[in-house]
Order: sequence, then C-alpha cells, then structure tokens
Amino acid sequence: MLHAGRGGHLAPSIAFGSRSDRTVFPAAVRVYSYMRTLAFDGRMGASGDMILGALVAAGADPAVLDPVEEALPVRYEARSVVENGIAATAVDVRHTGANRDGESEGGDGHEGHAHDHGDGGHDHADHSHDHGDHDHADHSHDHGDHAEGAGPNRTYAEVVELVASMDLPGGVESDALAVFELLGEAEASVHGTDIDGTHFHEVGADDAIADVVGVALLLDDLGVERVVTTPLSAGGGEVSMSHGTYPVPAPAVVELAERADWSLTGGPVDSELVTPTGAALLAHFADGVDALPDLDVSASGYGAGGYDFDDYPNVLRGIVGESRGGLSRDAITVLETNLDDASPEVLGGLQESLADAGARDVSILPATMKKSRPGHLVKVVVKPEDAERVARRLAEETGTLGVREHGAGHRWIADREVRSVEVEVDGETHEVAVKVGADDGGTVFDVSAEYDDAAAVARKTGLPVREVARRAEAVARE
Repeated sequence: MLHAGRGGHLAPSIAFGSRSDRTVFPAAVRVYSYMRTLAFDGRMGASGDMILGALVAAGADPAVLDPVEEALPVRYEARSVVENGIAATAVDVRHTGANRDGESEGGDGHEGHAHDHGDGGHDHADHSHDHGDHDHADHSHDHGDHAEGAGPNRTYAEVVELVASMDLPGGVESDALAVFELLGEAEASVHGTDIDGTHFHEVGADDAIADVVGVALLLDDLGVERVVTTPLSAGGGEVSMSHGTYPVPAPAVVELAERADWSLTGGPVDSELVTPTGAALLAHFADGVDALPDLDVSASGYGAGGYDFDDYPNVLRGIVGESRGGLSRDAITVLETNLDDASPEVLGGLQESLADAGARDVSILPATMKKSRPGHLVKVVVKPEDAERVARRLAEETGTLGVREHGAGHRWIADREVRSVEVEVDGETHEVAVKVGADDGGTVFDVSAEYDDAAAVARKTGLPVREVARRAEAVARE
C-alpha cells in the first residue's frame, strides 16, 4: 500500500479578558478561525474509486483503510497515473479471494437481477454497460483481479451487519451506514420495494463496500469540517442494465440526486460519469455549491477514473483549504404534533425529555384546536437519523396518536463555542460560561452569558443577574 502523509493546519488562539489580565483560550475556539473545507470539482462526475483517489492524493493516509482489508477479501492499491497531462492517483480495489478467516470466497451469494450500474461503469475497463458510441479513445486499463462485483450480493441488513463488525470509529461507522441507507432507499424507490426487502446487488458487493467505508475512513483522516461539490456532470448516452436500456444518468443516480443538495448537469461526453456509489457518497457528505468557494488552499489532488477521453482528463479534483465567512449547514428534519389535553407538567418536561432522546430544539406554541379548544403545537428539530427515536419519545410522553415529519432538509447555523470568562466583583473573580456564535470566518453574531452561571454569581455577590451577564459578555467581546 502507498502511504501519504497527513497535512496539519494551525488555528489561532483567542484571548478574552482585560488588557492587564487576559485569559487565553485554546485554538479550538472557532470564533476567529477558518473552516477546513474539501471542495470537489464535479465537471467529470464522480464514482467511489475516483473519490478514494482524490482523497489519497489530497493527503489522506491509506493506512487507515486496514479495517476494511481485514474484514473483506480485498486490498487497496494506489498508483500514479497521467490523464491527458494531469498527474492523478488511481485507487484500485483488488480481490484477494479469501475472507477474514483466510477461506476462499466466491460470488455465490444472492442470485437475482444483478444491476449493472455499480461503481464499475465509470472507473473500470471490465464494465458491463453498453455505452454505444462515445468519444473516448481507450479505456483498456489493466485492472487484473479488480474486485468489481466480486463476493456475495447482500441485503441492506447484511451490509449493516458487516459494517458494524469492522470495529470502525463511531463517526465513520455512522457515516458509512448513512450512505448505504441512501443507496437502499434509492434502490427501493426505483423498484417499488422497501429498504428491508432490497438486495444491493452490485453496490452490495465487496468493492462497493470497500469504496463506501474507505471514503468514510479517508475523510475522517483528512480532518475536514465541511465537504462541498460543484454540479456533477452526469454524462450522456444510454446505460444497459438487466431491466432494459435507460438514458444516463441511471435511475438510482436520479433518485439519489433528489435526496442530495447538489445538482446534476449533462455531458460533456456520452458516457456514464456519475455512479450510484459516487452519488450516494456525495449525497451524504457534500453540500452543493455553484462554484468553488473562496479557499486558502493547503492541499489538492486528482482521483483518476478508468476511461481515457480524447479531450477531457477523466479525473475528480479535490481541493483542501480554509474557507472564509459563511454559516455551517446542518442536516435536519422537523417533527410536530398537536396536543389538546396535555398538562402543564407534561409540557414543561418535554424540553429535557426530548433533548435526552436527541432533539436539537423544542418549541411549544399555543394553538386553537378543533371545536375551538385551546391546545398546543409542539415542534421538534432533530437530525434525520434521530427522528424515529425522538418521535417515539414524544408519543410516549404526551400520548399523541400521530407525529408529523417535515423534511426541512437543513438549517444554517452559526458556529457555537462555550468558554469560561472571569468576572471581577469587589476584588473577587468569578467564572461565567459564555456562548459565542459566529460564522466560520470569524464574524460574531451573538455573545450570551449562560443564565445558570450568571444567576449563581448574582446570588453570591448581590448583583442583578443581568448585570453579571452584561459584565461577562463585555469581557468576552474584548
């Protein structure tokens, strides 16, 4: 395996306090820091292999991929290639023929209508799509024992079980499972089934799992705080699958694009440029942007695809840098229910109870219900992965017979950090926690003292709570 060094970056320390007695906080305070961003240039589409290559080329360490090689009969091979004059990194997933216990593994898994639109159409020579006439001169790279489609085809539940067995870091595992959930939902929507009854076929084979989990591991190693992509070029022409011939992009890619924040464009060649695996990865990880953002660039790299086009370098460019100014994007959904018989005690306890279940915000509004009865509207902001758990807790606590979900998509949020500052009263110092809200470029929107801390100091000193809060906030602003 190739090993690339992981680049570091520095953020400034922040000083709060008076000129004579300044309290210096660590660089983790992001009020005046930049956001480490990875930007993909999607003009030649994206696939799992191309994303792997771009991440390695941009500085992610391939050594972090070891858990996948231990769990699956595959190995990653990174190599340098040149695509139309552009030096790029190609990452091949090779099949070793043995599982984690050293036993031979064949492809005798679930049989059925194997989809031919896996991650091989864009990246590998031995693909099964009939692209007809397209304008690339040669795509006959020697992939040898490439793992494309190798191993058993799995159900969604089997993929979840396999990923859970890899002993991945918590965030990496949840990211990988979220990608497979997107893939499962897209496949189920295309075929009119449900996710539990969906066989992944090509995207449940060893190489696709290696692509998804590998990208999650490399992104975690790269240490970026935000991923964005420009519009993805889908290509053109037709793609031949066992269900028939379809125009590019393939149906699963269209379904995934509906769930994503970025947009698809046609061209620039008559080939399939966006694969389901690549679409699912970027649907989960990446925000859409119309053009590359302002970046102080620290690293860049190109991930190579498997086709050679006459006029276009078949590469995915990734640029890492510090972005300036802007709110963070947070994926959310909103739950709500109407209550006409909840007691004040139940309503008063919902904030804490729902927060324990994963709610990000809870609002309770007075409302007029049927027959002009007074009631309440409860609105809860949650992460999509927490929605079912929070909805159940809401039903248990209130007895409501129905909870509505609104797919809000996302919210724009300021970076928020809570740090202690020292307030001096009659020669004595007291600590008060202060919440600072800012964009990722350092523009401060709000500085608010935590009420409980300010109230505690007020009780000790005899000052009004709001005066303690005012002094703490003034120290934080200096």
